[in-house]
Amino acid sequence: MPKLKTHSGVKKRMKLTAKGKLKASQAGKKHFMRRRSKAQIRNLRGTTVLSAQDAKRIIKVYMPNSR
Repeated sequence: MPKLKTHSGVKKRMKLTAKGKLKASQAGKKHFMRRRSKAQIRNLRGTTVLSAQDAKRIIKVYMPNSR
C-alpha cells in the first residue's frame, strides 16, 4: 500500500497545535469587507481553533501523517 500524502492546501492553510487541535485563519475576511461592520472586522482578526468535529475529519482525510 502506498504512503499517504498530506494535502498541500491544508498544509498552507491550517496548523496543528501542541494539544492536537486545528488552528486556521478566520473565515469571511478575504473580500466584501465594505458590507461588514467595524466590530465584525475587528473580531475576525487573527486565527481561530476549529470545532472538534471538523478538525477530526480534516486531520483524518487531509493530514494523515500529523497524528
